Amino acid sequence: MGDVQTQPKAATRGSGTAGPGPGSGGVADDLLTALKRAAAALRDAGIGYALAGGFAAYAHGAAVSQHDVDFVLRERDVQAALDALGAAGMTHLESPENWLEKAYDGEHVIDLIHTPSGRPVDGGLLGRAEEMTVGAVFMPVLPATDLMVMRLLAFTETACDFSGFLHVGRALREQVDWRRVAAETAESPYAYAFLTLLARLDVIEKDVL
Repeated sequence: MGDVQTQPKAATRGSGTAGPGPGSGGVADDLLTALKRAAAALRDAGIGYALAGGFAAYAHGAAVSQHDVDFVLRERDVQAALDALGAAGMTHLESPENWLEKAYDGEHVIDLIHTPSGRPVDGGLLGRAEEMTVGAVFMPVLPATDLMVMRLLAFTETACDFSGFLHVGRALREQVDWRRVAAETAESPYAYAFLTLLARLDVIEKDVL
């Protein structure tokens, strides 16, 4: 994995204990299987990556994701990642968006994100990933602070529904460096609005803003 730190670290939150979790059947179990298959394929191909999105939040203690699987990786590694997933039996559907590519494990979507919110994934971001347990498998997971920055920068005028992310802010609040989040998202009025809401709800300290 090149310059990416992938040696196991102590993982105290990796079981994703908040909310219902995999093991009870249904969509979450199927998605978790797809996640583990994809992570194994990327690992075996020596590709630097980290788990992001809802399943990364789950690894840190939020409720289990019911949507797609998100990985971040450098743009230069995208084709190798698609080849590795293809060798594992997954299919590539070209994305009209220029910041990610999509693969499918059956009906389940695997997003390969290389430029979230216009910020290219680099070795610094991947190097901050923590080895955590997700579905009994160790894999690199983005830290809570980076997850929060990435998600807040994704809010836009046409995609600004905070309701689906409030529970993540609550679940991860003790793990997030909120001052860093505020500084790194200062350009976004939508991120500021979300942080203001968290402050008014007493999830974060008001002086963070």
